[in-house]
Amino acid sequence: MASTPAAMHSRTGGSFLVEDHLPEEVFTPEDITEEQHMFARTAEEFLRKEVIPREDRIYAKDYSVHRELMLKAGELGLLSIDIPEKYGGLGLNKISSAVVGEQFALQPSFAGTQSSHVNIGTLPIVFFGTEAQKHKYLSKLASGEWIGAYALTEPHSGSDALAAKTKAVLSPDGSHYILNGQKMWITNGGFADLFTVFAKVDGEKFTAFLVERGPGLVSGHEEKKLGLDGSSTTALMLEDCRVPVENVLGEIGMGHKVALNVLNIGRLKLGARSVGTIKLALGESVRYAKERHQFGRAIAEFGLIKKKIAEMAILAYVGEAILYRTLGMIDEALERVDKDDPKQVLATVEGYAPECSIIKIWLTEALATVVDEEVQVFGGYGFSKDYPAERSYRDARIARIYEGTNEINRIVIATQLLRRAKKGELPLMQSAEQLLGSTSSLSVDSDDPFGDEKRLIKGAKAMTLVSFAEAFKVYGDAIREEQEVLGFIAEMAADTYAMESALLRTEKLIANQGSEKAAIQTDITRAFTREAAAKIERAARAIAAETATEGESIERSIDRFAHHAPLKAIRARRRVADAMIAAGKYCL
Repeated sequence: MASTPAAMHSRTGGSFLVEDHLPEEVFTPEDITEEQHMFARTAEEFLRKEVIPREDRIYAKDYSVHRELMLKAGELGLLSIDIPEKYGGLGLNKISSAVVGEQFALQPSFAGTQSSHVNIGTLPIVFFGTEAQKHKYLSKLASGEWIGAYALTEPHSGSDALAAKTKAVLSPDGSHYILNGQKMWITNGGFADLFTVFAKVDGEKFTAFLVERGPGLVSGHEEKKLGLDGSSTTALMLEDCRVPVENVLGEIGMGHKVALNVLNIGRLKLGARSVGTIKLALGESVRYAKERHQFGRAIAEFGLIKKKIAEMAILAYVGEAILYRTLGMIDEALERVDKDDPKQVLATVEGYAPECSIIKIWLTEALATVVDEEVQVFGGYGFSKDYPAERSYRDARIARIYEGTNEINRIVIATQLLRRAKKGELPLMQSAEQLLGSTSSLSVDSDDPFGDEKRLIKGAKAMTLVSFAEAFKVYGDAIREEQEVLGFIAEMAADTYAMESALLRTEKLIANQGSEKAAIQTDITRAFTREAAAKIERAARAIAAETATEGESIERSIDRFAHHAPLKAIRARRRVADAMIAAGKYCL
């Protein structure tokens, strides 16, 4: 599988706020190689020919079919993309993993089984396992012979994972740890063979353990869930469960590193599956809108339906842009480290933690918008279990909860940026001071065909920076308690990243294929940047009002940075919708 183009330049996570990036420096979906597309087609064919025909058994909670399908997936290499070759995997890059992950959106319940297995069920061993643990377990997980699961959450500790009460006590002979406690919401809990379980050694030292199914480990009843009702989700009871000391994963007392470090990669993978689901929902909506006639016309011809279809397409296009831009940066950075050294790999990915969390919140909330509009396009039939919109709506809801709730991820974005600024890794405060100290407006090349869009993006960056700096100036380290303000900052950063990613993708497409072939992409970029810029300005003014002191406010600076560029957005969105309707699906 080809690697990310070497011509791309590595960037520090969060640098998009203080640097101008060029189109040729970013990876876009158009850069995906034919080899990667072939692997994606392999996944799609597997889903359509093997998984979807077995949906009745999947939804009947016949978990033998999950095991059968996981073995088939293992034979095709769909479980081993992230496992190094020397342990029986393919050792491919993150872009390859994402193009495959998109395809699993075709069957969300089975995707829950597969994604939990390859992500939180396998990656902790890849990154923290001893050589003996890797050789013992990874080949079984890669083949689908064994199914993995992850047991972190407890009845009284969700986002606050370190408050776990499950205990591990060393046996008198020192050969085993004895685990007692209860875990909740364990995907694959009903049939997994190997669990990564977190417990406190002697009630204090938070530690990860590899626990094989056996005596002392009991799965609870299947949860009755809102969505993903074909996947297994159970509680897990540990009752004097004996775990060999050699099955400690990582170091005693360092379980938080295991628990938290795999989340960044999980957020990327969730982003890929969200993109896939958005495009599928758009396709279903377009097909129904073309078939459904009211008042003597297909409802696809009505303006308000076109508005919905256009919004879906915009979110798909921009979502792809931020996802693959981030994956490209990470893959390029990984080319410069020893990929056989898990610590280097994790540190590299962690460097882009702000972008990973941006992908998580932006794409899962885009997904929520899309499936909601899908139900609306279907009308009354969208409320019926006989049509696909109803299940899409239910299945999508969990995306904003797992891999860290979107509220937690907002805090992650803002605090990661703050930490990097305080450590001198990102000159956020210095850049804000320069902006506040200047009286000139933000200028762009007057001959640039995307001059308005670039002015909007420069303004978005400036408003985000000065809002961040002003909030820190007013609240200091206590800003961590001002979650509403941190939430605004995170959303401003996320939308700024999305604006720039969309523009860079479109500019690169024009450079390679010409403006005529990028007409719809140009409409999307122009419409989205204006909408996002308005949202960022509202957030900046909200922060300005909260942080204003007598005689001082950043309101005037916001006036200077805000840019309002007229656009016949209704017409632009109609053109976008018409392109999707003509194609019968997402076609960019």
